[in-house]
Amino acid sequence: MNEVVKRTLSGILYIALLVGAILFSKNTFIALFTFFYLIGVYEFCKLYKINKIVGCTLAIAWAITFILLNNTAYNALYLLVLPFSIYLIVDLFQRKTSSTKTTFVKYLHLSGYVIIPFIIITQLPYHLKNYTPLLLLSIFIMIWCNDTFAYICGKLLGKHKLFERISPKKTIEGFIGGLVFTQIAAYLLFLYTNMQLSLAFWMLIAVVVSFLGTIGDLIESKYKRLAGVKDSGNIMPGHGGILDRLDSILFAAPFLFLIYKIVM
Repeated sequence: MNEVVKRTLSGILYIALLVGAILFSKNTFIALFTFFYLIGVYEFCKLYKINKIVGCTLAIAWAITFILLNNTAYNALYLLVLPFSIYLIVDLFQRKTSSTKTTFVKYLHLSGYVIIPFIIITQLPYHLKNYTPLLLLSIFIMIWCNDTFAYICGKLLGKHKLFERISPKKTIEGFIGGLVFTQIAAYLLFLYTNMQLSLAFWMLIAVVVSFLGTIGDLIESKYKRLAGVKDSGNIMPGHGGILDRLDSILFAAPFLFLIYKIVM
């Protein structure tokens, strides 16, 4: 099958599955993201040379811990991941990064980069304690908008590399294009979703999605570069793995959750 056709079909299937599960019910959303969660943990274990059984056991233990905690306790634990996210940003710009990590550090990366952000994503569709699927779906729409227009603007206008050492194809012009069109998408979402959230909220979410989504993509590229692989997995023909598809929202999730706690 032609690579473009394969990529298009798998992309359509992924979006249809994601949108359908989020909109249908809270249970289908949780079921799909539990599947994504376990696959993402498996992919990262393979990428970072972590024992897969231990890694998946740790993921299940973290999930059970959060289920058992009350709101105040798990809110505090969610926000504890922010310093690790900041560390990942600083580490991204380090020219010399050792690919040799201790076992403890590897499991710290698994927890801080994959496990806790995945669990945080399951809290993003809630507004005033009610399951509000359009809220999470709107975040994905902004991510897709950012990725699509960053690619288009980069192809048409791109002359200056954004971060050539990690991702040679990304350009400053592409990044600006993605940022501008994501702001437009945020404005349209504000007009038509009727979720009683301010325009400032939507614009702030759009900025976070564009900046931190791009950084999340670069961080995952660095993990893959250190591992010497092109994709995190092969579950989606032409697109790679679950981490390749969710790297933007995984990295942005803790910061989005912080905004939720401040604004909502």
